[in-house]
Amino acid sequence: MALYPLLLEPIYKEKVWGGRTLETLGRTLPGEKGTRVGESWEVADLDSTSPSGGGGDAAHSRIRNGPWIKRTLDEVLADFGRPIMGSRPLAEDGRFPLLLKYLDARENLSVQVHPSSAYVADHPEARAKSEAWYIVAAEPGAVIYTGLKAEVVQGDIEAAIRSGTVEELLAAVPAVPGDCHYLPSGRCHALGAGVLVAEVGTPSDTTFRVYDWGRGDRELHVDQALACMDFTTPDASRWEPGTEEVRGATTIRNKVACEHFLIDEWSVPAGSESTLETGEVSVLMVIAGEGALGWGDETRHSLAVGPGSTVLVPAALTAGSISATNSVTLLRVTIPEPS
Repeated sequence: MALYPLLLEPIYKEKVWGGRTLETLGRTLPGEKGTRVGESWEVADLDSTSPSGGGGDAAHSRIRNGPWIKRTLDEVLADFGRPIMGSRPLAEDGRFPLLLKYLDARENLSVQVHPSSAYVADHPEARAKSEAWYIVAAEPGAVIYTGLKAEVVQGDIEAAIRSGTVEELLAAVPAVPGDCHYLPSGRCHALGAGVLVAEVGTPSDTTFRVYDWGRGDRELHVDQALACMDFTTPDASRWEPGTEEVRGATTIRNKVACEHFLIDEWSVPAGSESTLETGEVSVLMVIAGEGALGWGDETRHSLAVGPGSTVLVPAALTAGSISATNSVTLLRVTIPEPS
């Protein structure tokens, strides 16, 4: 069977801090108007999730276009892993090596930490998670918390937890649409209220909550969080944009380049077309605009995309392109070559 770009069905998660902002991406959200949808899992391939993160169930993205419609990502990878992944390896458990989401914070997220590599070495039930947040939209004055302020030590955190003043120890950064922030495992962090982000991370949802803004109805994991927390990282508010490349009318800005993933922001003006590199697996998250993905050498095919479309592009596809009906902004997420 010929490969094609896989348009994926979102998996929605209700969260106490969530809202309905995903409707601005053209989404029809589950539940009544008052239902708080905090997360949309765009690309997921997890056999199980932790109760603190995903709710305890398996999470496998389902395809919603073409011959493989209704099949799950794990099923397709089992049958066509090599032509989809190319030279990029699957995760150690044989699953897709990234977890991509949208997060809608109507209220502050809990202050949290994901397991560090050192913690995972002693606790094999946990999984490390490094992630990046791309700011899609933000209310005026909104912030995100990207780490601890300089010179904060474990005793400071313990005292702040007892006094309910953890916020005072966090590095608050203005939430500016188009900015992207990398959060390695072990980094203490939180989304502030009024922010919508696209999240790219390693395939784990193990989350240890340190502080929950006085909500008091969810479990905290203070001991585990302190065991994972990186106190050597200085003020994490420093963010520097990466390289910028211009290809014809298209501008490509590198947002994150780490050992786990690469994130490039593509800006394609209305009425123009840009070539997409082929030969490596990628995920496209369309943030704004409308257009079409094209592929194929002799027989040309296309797939219409718009705000909120998330597409997995197999490595084996040829002659890929993105054409913009009106100006398109998308994130192209790839996986580095194995070292």
